[in-house]
Order: sequence, then C-alpha cells, then structure tokens
Amino acid sequence: MSYPKFYDDVKAITLIDPLSDFLGSFKNGQVTFKYIQIVKSAGHSCPTVAGAYLMTAKALEFLYPSEIPIRGEIKVEFNESIDAGVAGVIANVITNITGATRITGFKGLNGNFVRHSLMFFEQNIPSSARFTRLDTQKFVDVYYNPSQVLPNPKMGELMQKMMMNMANEEEQKSFKEMWQDRVKKILVDNFDNEQVISLKGGIG
Repeated sequence: MSYPKFYDDVKAITLIDPLSDFLGSFKNGQVTFKYIQIVKSAGHSCPTVAGAYLMTAKALEFLYPSEIPIRGEIKVEFNESIDAGVAGVIANVITNITGATRITGFKGLNGNFVRHSLMFFEQNIPSSARFTRLDTQKFVDVYYNPSQVLPNPKMGELMQKMMMNMANEEEQKSFKEMWQDRVKKILVDNFDNEQVISLKGGIG
C-alpha cells in the first residue's frame, strides 16, 4: 500500500481501553492510533479529517497531561447539528479514537464500558468541539482554524479541471500533491501552532 510518507510523521495517539483489556483485545488495553489508520477509516485525507485528528490529539494532551487517556471515558460535544457541514465527518474521526458515540455505541457489560450517549450535538458551547473527562469533569474547548494554512493558489484551478475530467496526468499528480501538502502543513508543520489549533479549559 502506497501513501504520502508524511502520514508516518504525524504524532500518534495512545489510549488505554478498559474494554479491550477486559476482552483481551490488546495487552493492558493499550491501543495506539496513527493517522494512516484514520485515513483508512475515513476513506480519504483532507483538512477536515486532519483537523478532527488534530483536535482530538490536542484535547487529550490537555486533559491528560501526565496520564494515558482512557478510551470510553471522554464526552464530546459540538455546537453544530449532526447533519451540518462536515460535523459528521469530524464526529466519525473522534468516535474512532475516543470511543464516544451518540446512540450507536456499545451498550456495556453490567453497566461497564458503555460507549453510547457520550457524544452530543447542538450544544451551547463556543468552540469547534468540547472534550470532557467523565471522572474529573475537566473539559477543554478546542478551536480549529484551517484557514490559517492556505492551499497552493494553483489548487483551485486544478480542482475544477479534476472535477470536469479535464486534467491531464501531470495536472492530476500536481493536484493530489498540493492537496496532501496542505494536510501535511496542518498536521506536521503546525501541530502546535495556536493560530491553527487553540485550547481553553475549565471544570464542568
């Protein structure tokens, strides 16, 4: 399988999943997500998928500064409705990593390992998304601004040609490289850039 090599340079996200430990899926429940795995699940790599990954990574760093995050013990809220814009795409990425779901998640075993009712939409929050630790009620509002990482100025014209099936082989190659280069700039070059991703925490 061939893919842009920068995928391997994106910082991985490691969590402890108590359900995986209970069922023997992963030793001690430790599971690591890499960006390439999220791309496989989403079916593509774009600023939205990259942003959802970045938001989750930074939120978990903030909520668990000296611990490994606990999968299934994190609530996620959005101010948008589930069918607005790219909210669903972002939610799917965050679900894959945190385990939080709206109504479709695991119902639990004897009241443990419940994964549903941990994701909410149309909430009165000021940010792109809010992540909350269930054990401490510590939360963090995450603000993602991909407009700070501008695309190559030639990309718009090439996209039009691509969509109209008018791009030649070289133009197709250039468009794909430009598209993924912007993703790289978001996830690798600007991982800690507060103009792109910023956080504000509190206690619920």
